[in-house]
Amino acid sequence: MGVFDALRVSGSALRAERTRMDVIAENIANVETTRTAEGGAYRRQQVVLRAEQIGGNAASTRCSGVSVAAVQADDRPLMRVYNPGHPDADGEGYVELPNVNLPTEMADMVLAARAYEANAAALRSGREMIQSALSILA
Repeated sequence: MGVFDALRVSGSALRAERTRMDVIAENIANVETTRTAEGGAYRRQQVVLRAEQIGGNAASTRCSGVSVAAVQADDRPLMRVYNPGHPDADGEGYVELPNVNLPTEMADMVLAARAYEANAAALRSGREMIQSALSILA
């Protein structure tokens, strides 16, 4: 595995973690959205990551990266809250609220941010190794 392969792996992870943070921010922003363009309350979104091989054929590939396979709705049930005065209340006075849990979203954001920071540090280290190698040659 070469230095450039390691940089590609870290770069792919940076892109994936950035997508995770964007989706988490969207979830937090919609924590009280009871009506969407699709109809009904907002559903929490989650990122599905996929490992991918970087390189030529399967025999020569030594390094894997990560990519976003999909951003999909969380299938957990929506919360129902009794609030008969709400404009989106049903005939019984219940309102469906998003299945977004703020503590879970904050924990996920911390994990995504730390993974992003770790991959950024790996990229910096790779860049420094390349710069050191070039200075030896000069």
